[in-house]
Amino acid sequence: MKFTISRESLLKPLQLVAGVVERRQTLPVLSNILLVVEGNQLSMTGTDLEVEMVGRIELEQPAEPGSITVPAKKLMDICKSLPDHVDIELTLTGQKVTIKGGRSRFTLSTLPATEFPNVEDGPQNLEISIAQGALKHLIDRTAFAMAQQDVRYYLNGMLLELNGAQLRTVATDGHRLATSVTDVDAESVDKLQVIVPRKGILELARLLQDGEQSASLVIGSNHIRVNTLDYTFTSKLVDGKFPDYERVIPQGGDKILIADRQELRQVLSRIAILSNEKYRGVRLGLTDGFLQVTANNPEQEEAEETLAVDYQNISMEIGFNVNYLLDALSILSEEMVKISMIDPNSSALVQAVDSGNSLYVIMPMRM
Repeated sequence: MKFTISRESLLKPLQLVAGVVERRQTLPVLSNILLVVEGNQLSMTGTDLEVEMVGRIELEQPAEPGSITVPAKKLMDICKSLPDHVDIELTLTGQKVTIKGGRSRFTLSTLPATEFPNVEDGPQNLEISIAQGALKHLIDRTAFAMAQQDVRYYLNGMLLELNGAQLRTVATDGHRLATSVTDVDAESVDKLQVIVPRKGILELARLLQDGEQSASLVIGSNHIRVNTLDYTFTSKLVDGKFPDYERVIPQGGDKILIADRQELRQVLSRIAILSNEKYRGVRLGLTDGFLQVTANNPEQEEAEETLAVDYQNISMEIGFNVNYLLDALSILSEEMVKISMIDPNSSALVQAVDSGNSLYVIMPMRM
């Protein structure tokens, strides 16, 4: 096996593929990535047995076919360290791979391609086509609310729900919930729900590009696969039942606050400086036309600021974890936001004024 490729052509796909590989592995071959040259195409595969990423690159110069696995981190570090616009030549001789770039030469140990595992596919239930930008938008608007190491393992991931011709993403950590929805060009299907693990979602978000380039989304009984022109991403699914998110979304909140998103975000950021570092609580005091945001901490320090808002209802005080509010306001891109509340003990609903595609539910705090 032998091929030559420019550093720039190799580096981005290599970083995406190597990102899947875990540093500490029980199987040595899982620390490696699989390189395969067929015709004028180089494919690179990385996996941790749960998530698999395959990147494909067209080679501009003639190559000798073959396959081998090489240490992912070392290969990536070598490519990163080489000068810009240098051509990299990789040659397999016996059990060693030689990499030449500029005046540098490296020899890496290898493991046979036959030892490299595949993420097993099950039968596929359906396949839809979706713009990469639309799928990335769904993930970006909800991923921050995924749990990280919750004992309720099904929360450490994201729900993908296909219902009719709509694709919805939902994430929750038990304290807040984020959901976003888009129309897809698909045959109307019965409700189908799958949970994609956290790592799979984060790697998929790195792979997808903004724009109209198409991606094929394949949902199987135990895996999900996304195919783009240059990549194939596969992830096992979480075997569990996601909470009924529709019951969590509060209905009929009549205490409605409308504010400029950036202004509200800046006020909350300032007041948060003196909030309790552990609980991050802020109090929102609502009166006719005004919002007063206050915070204090165990050192007896206090902060308060008043903001003119659109609010016409009875006066009310409600407490929130300021980080949860800021996360939602940072993810939304629209100019004006609406926060709907029922009473100080019920969850609030945060959304853009002129779009209901993304919703954020935040539980209140006792202050």
